[in-house]
Amino acid sequence: MYRFLLSRQWVIITLVALLLIPTMIRLGIWQMHRYDERTARNDLVAAALGADPVPVERMTSPGHTVSTGQRYRSVTAVGHFDAGREVVVRRRVNGDEEVGFHVLTPFVLTDGKVLLVNRGWIPADAPSQTTFPEIPAPPAGQVTVTGRLMPDETTAASGIKNLRGLPDRQVMLINSEQEARRLGARVLGGYIAQTAPEPDNGTPELIGRPGDEDAALNYAYAVQWWLFSAGVPIGWVILVRRELRDRREAAASQETAQAQPAAV
Repeated sequence: MYRFLLSRQWVIITLVALLLIPTMIRLGIWQMHRYDERTARNDLVAAALGADPVPVERMTSPGHTVSTGQRYRSVTAVGHFDAGREVVVRRRVNGDEEVGFHVLTPFVLTDGKVLLVNRGWIPADAPSQTTFPEIPAPPAGQVTVTGRLMPDETTAASGIKNLRGLPDRQVMLINSEQEARRLGARVLGGYIAQTAPEPDNGTPELIGRPGDEDAALNYAYAVQWWLFSAGVPIGWVILVRRELRDRREAAASQETAQAQPAAV
């Protein structure tokens, strides 16, 4: 009665089932790796945001590459804003997904080095994209700024193309090496997303805190894939039993028909 398993149809069904089981197991393992990565990232971000602020020059220097462990660390700096040489970063969105600019202002430290400060988001309400937008002035004189340390933006990491031929004082990426060449100054590696002092009128709109990645979703996907992999052999057995039952019923019906006397 099990010879039907050697038919072309059932051989294909069995091979597909055998392929699906390890594939689903591997997909579950991959989702668990993503769960571990996201959990580690969330823990790292939480630790960085919870750490006490430190002077920025303890974390970075000219030419320094901000590491993953340094990202989001709260830092402070003393100096003055150089608003005359600030630029805007194109195609950036706020918390409501509105497109506008980030305001990138050089901050000259007391020793002459420059720290790039992302002062926040402003709307793209200029008459055209080639017009430099109106930006509220930063605090004048010597001030202390606090912000979250961020690595330089690159096309490889962000997916944003570093377009050339942009209007004056507009850039696509926040990159300390690029700004060092433009400013002709010693620029600290990376930049900070300003958190204090807050602007008097709420503009520029400060960059919000980074949110947690949904690691639990990856965990749920992993369990789901493993349940699917367990369900494949169960489904295969159910199909075999159903096929066997149908064949037995068909054979019984045929025997009954043959046992009945022919009509006169």
